[in-house]
Amino acid sequence: MTDQNANDPFEKVNNQIISEFSKTLEMFSLNKTEAQLLITLYLNEGPMTLDEMKEGLGKSKTAMSYAIRRLLELNLVKRVWQKGIRKDLYEVREDLYKKFMKTYVNRRLESLNRQINNLTDIKVQLDNSNHNQKASIENKVDEAISFHRSLEEVFDKIKKDDFL
Repeated sequence: MTDQNANDPFEKVNNQIISEFSKTLEMFSLNKTEAQLLITLYLNEGPMTLDEMKEGLGKSKTAMSYAIRRLLELNLVKRVWQKGIRKDLYEVREDLYKKFMKTYVNRRLESLNRQINNLTDIKVQLDNSNHNQKASIENKVDEAISFHRSLEEVFDKIKKDDFL
């Protein structure tokens, strides 16, 4: 945002949308700059160059270049071509909701799987010990594993539904 647009009511609302929506996107493991850039591209009516992104967000070209590369890697944006324009142009891909939900669910499943494996390893260590509270602790570990498996079932169901 340039200084001359600072008092423009539309520009203020646009900045509020970017700020609030980017907070949501940060839950999906995007950093603040990546989230703001994605929302800027989403709100823009056409593809943007790195210079336009830099100008729109008031960030360095290096920051925009890094963020756009990350968004490309995540398959959230794509490079497009327009006749007569020599600079790279970028725009948001379609079906963002599905992409974000799929990424979110897959990350949760990976995390739950790691936690179940870690808890199972702990249980094996307990099985090999002779501690006087072994049975009580094993019971707690079993409950924790059961809890994580229940969560895993929920996320598996979401993943298998037409939702994603």
